[in-house]
Amino acid sequence: MAVREILTFDHPILRQKARKVARVDASVVRLLDDLAETMYAAPGAGLAAPQIGVPLRVCVVKGDDNQHWSLVNPVLVRWEGSQVGPEGCLSLPGWVGEVERYETVWVRALNRKGKEIKVKASGFTARAFQHEIDHLDGILFTDRLTSLETLKRVEELEAGELEAVRG
Repeated sequence: MAVREILTFDHPILRQKARKVARVDASVVRLLDDLAETMYAAPGAGLAAPQIGVPLRVCVVKGDDNQHWSLVNPVLVRWEGSQVGPEGCLSLPGWVGEVERYETVWVRALNRKGKEIKVKASGFTARAFQHEIDHLDGILFTDRLTSLETLKRVEELEAGELEAVRG
């Protein structure tokens, strides 16, 4: 495992749609391990392969209950409700903005063993899944801001707002 460099918002790979993984092999498992180590070192609540320069549909998510998911080819298969709240990104360090997301999502993906899994998540964890899947489609959270005026530097946030962003 290795902590990898996280690319910033201006890198062109972050605007590309990532390629589907044909099969989960040792290189994909190594990528998942690097993503997890990099995410925890940052620290963050999720990280997608394009953020470390790898254009594959692979990501990791740490939920608000500290559960960890390693996802290959994740897809939102169902969603309901709505939530609006602060969101940040490791590729745009120091900035947060208000984003509307689904309140509950159902995600289908392959796990690190290549087996299909289905995950239901709500609240912050659902937000994290949606954020990382967006990265796999070349979408940044700034594309989904409720208003450009909600984009703020982290230093401008109050303690409660900051905790909501960190999970």
